Amino acid sequence: MGPLHGYTVIELAGIGPGPMGGMMLADMGAEVICIDRAAGASSLVMKDVSARGKKSVVLNLKDPGGLETLLRMVENADVLIDPYRPGVCEKLGFGPDVCLARNPKLVFARMTGWGQDGPLAQSAGHDINYISITGALYAMGRKDEKPVPPLNLVGDMGGGGMLLVNGILAALLETANSGQGQVIDVAMVDGAAQLMWMFHSFQAFGMWDATRRESNMLDGGAHYYGTYECADGECISIGSIEPQFYALLMTLAELSPDDFGAQNDQSAWPLMKEKLAAVFKRKTQAQWCQIMEGTDVCFAPVLNFMDAPQHPANVARSTYIEIDGVTQPAPAPRFSRTPSQVQHGAHAAGQDTDAVLKAMGFAEQELLSLRTAGSIN
Repeated sequence: MGPLHGYTVIELAGIGPGPMGGMMLADMGAEVICIDRAAGASSLVMKDVSARGKKSVVLNLKDPGGLETLLRMVENADVLIDPYRPGVCEKLGFGPDVCLARNPKLVFARMTGWGQDGPLAQSAGHDINYISITGALYAMGRKDEKPVPPLNLVGDMGGGGMLLVNGILAALLETANSGQGQVIDVAMVDGAAQLMWMFHSFQAFGMWDATRRESNMLDGGAHYYGTYECADGECISIGSIEPQFYALLMTLAELSPDDFGAQNDQSAWPLMKEKLAAVFKRKTQAQWCQIMEGTDVCFAPVLNFMDAPQHPANVARSTYIEIDGVTQPAPAPRFSRTPSQVQHGAHAAGQDTDAVLKAMGFAEQELLSLRTAGSIN
């Protein structure tokens, strides 16, 4: 049983960070009940990694019976994850005040892009927009080209899903002491800003120029921190920041430090990148792995995410698992006494409606009446 065994989470169906947060809580042992919008199986839904370990209940939240069913479920829950725009839950009749009146210990976690207030709160947005106004997107890409979107990892997942889980866990700890619930305002723009903390420090230290891409140590400007193409067209990555790691890079690449000059002479970085690029072009990715992988060069082959599960280090740690034929990341982090695990793959929408509601005290006749009225499915 995972560390959250015994906790119940109600997740209102959404996209991106909300489902990711619910997935992580389910992996950790919580009973996560997803309130879906439509019943039935879908080939896409059944392959949705974020749906693993969750139960699915279909409610018509615009129907009085569906609304009351949700509020009765809230009475039995520890957490509710709200992925809607600010005010939507209130409009539907189950805002924080209503839910906390039913369950004063409830953690009401609100997951949005721009936050619950401010001039953009009611505007649509996506990851690329949230990371744009925090300076994160500006910093990524080649110096003479446009910024490059880092998939949707920084805003949606790191700044959203991870922050959501962090906030929920902190609130549950506090509730255990105070006996009171609370509302959490989780905004992807806030999370993306937090992820940029190091670069604010570097700027203050005089170690970074926020106005220039590919000109700093960690943005591809330094020759010792970046990716290089090999003879076979595949790529490798190096991160030889520390002087002793850089010295080892020089040794294993059979280079003379005299030819490369001072490691942190930024004026020489472009030329040194050209020289290093020519060196890595001489061998294949596999050959460089034989020479450098596992050393303190800080080296790794650049793999696509379909090949990553076969890397020996990932195999040894069981970093990936297969559920219902879908390869996916294993639960993390790893607990020594209460390990996380995936209870099952994705369930079809509405698959658990009756079982969940019966476990929460609904009688058979009530379920029949609710289904007849179209309140549940």
